[in-house]
Amino acid sequence: MTANGREPMATVAGHLTAPPDAVAGLVLKVFAGPAEGDNLVLFQDLAGGGPLSGGPGRFVLTYPGGRLTVEVDLERRTVAAQGGWWYRGEYTVSPAEDDGTILTLRVYNVAGPGSRWAVPLANRFFRGFDDRTRAGFGAMLSELGGRLGCETRLL
Repeated sequence: MTANGREPMATVAGHLTAPPDAVAGLVLKVFAGPAEGDNLVLFQDLAGGGPLSGGPGRFVLTYPGGRLTVEVDLERRTVAAQGGWWYRGEYTVSPAEDDGTILTLRVYNVAGPGSRWAVPLANRFFRGFDDRTRAGFGAMLSELGGRLGCETRLL
């Protein structure tokens, strides 16, 4: 499951002063069991402690109101979640020039050909999609900084 070469609908990035290995060790840690503690930290707000099944590279998260497919690619340092009729979010950990880390979120429209056109229209009705994506990412970035004991900033 990938975004199949599509352009992201939204992209947001942040800088952490922690080294890439430390950030990757936290955000790419996904295992079968409850989504709590250090398991699936990027999606815990949504998960509500719901169970993850599967692994090691592909999981299913069942949460109140739905389910997500979660994929972890340790080589690419990417964790992705896909669910609903259109959503795919990919987080990538990359080294920064200053020995810190850049964490990037890309949100893709992966709806099928018959309904792909409706996603941008629906999101216009939910004004502020980009702003909410950025605000949510900023809050998550701050939480990661707290867990890692490092400074963070949105880019």
